Amino acid sequence: MTLFYIVAVTFLGGVISVGLAAAVSAPLLGLIVRHLVSLSTGVLLGTALLHVLPEAFESDVAPHSLFLTLLGGLMFFFLLEKAELYRHGHHHEHDDHDHHHGFDAEQAGRGGWSVLIGDSIHNFCDGVLIAAAFLADPHIGAVTALAIIAHEIPQEVGDYIVLVNAGFSRMRALTYNMISGLAAVVGGVLGYFLIAPWQAYLPYMMVVAASSFIYVAVADLIPQLQKRLHWRDTALQIVWLAVGLGMIGLIVSGLHEQGHGTGHAHTPDHAHEPAPAEQTPAR
Repeated sequence: MTLFYIVAVTFLGGVISVGLAAAVSAPLLGLIVRHLVSLSTGVLLGTALLHVLPEAFESDVAPHSLFLTLLGGLMFFFLLEKAELYRHGHHHEHDDHDHHHGFDAEQAGRGGWSVLIGDSIHNFCDGVLIAAAFLADPHIGAVTALAIIAHEIPQEVGDYIVLVNAGFSRMRALTYNMISGLAAVVGGVLGYFLIAPWQAYLPYMMVVAASSFIYVAVADLIPQLQKRLHWRDTALQIVWLAVGLGMIGLIVSGLHEQGHGTGHAHTPDHAHEPAPAEQTPAR
């Protein structure tokens, strides 16, 4: 069942994003992406800081080692993006960013294949992270998958708009995005078989997953939100970010209550007391 869940959620993320891009017009997509960027920022930060990292630090691994892993993960994704192998942009010509005319044509023209390769590697890494999270705990896997899907939707929709604005047909752009999204399924399946024998290292893998979420939120998403806007747009950003954080907070709170109500229920102290010895009645 774990492998089924991994395949299902990695495939679902690609289908939702591509289906949304196919169903909605480009101008409306531009408006949706702006809100989804704020939402996914809250979801990613909430998942990393409220759920994945606390779970990892509750393991028997020394906190110093996990902090070193977190630092190493942040540097790894920074270097991977420097090599243009971990792209997670959401830019397009209708998003009010200050790009010169023809920016999308340059992105999807001569460098289009490198963009698609970079997205495929990104999706592959996301699949591996989902597999590691599900192997650690199904609840952690579900929340991690939610965070990744929340981020993948604006990413894939933004890439679709870039390709369409550059002259690609809708069908061709959707096909390329679908192929890129399937890399997450490949990463999830390979991760399941390669990570399973290394259960002792799952806390480290969870920290690497958290470092990915933190890096994407801080290095890519938040800078997009840090611009002078009308107070209403700023308020909407804050609201959507708070919704993302609130969603994860409610999910984590529900999981903790469920854990206390099932397998982790508190056992009364008297339940552990030895039964009194049977006394022989006096003659």
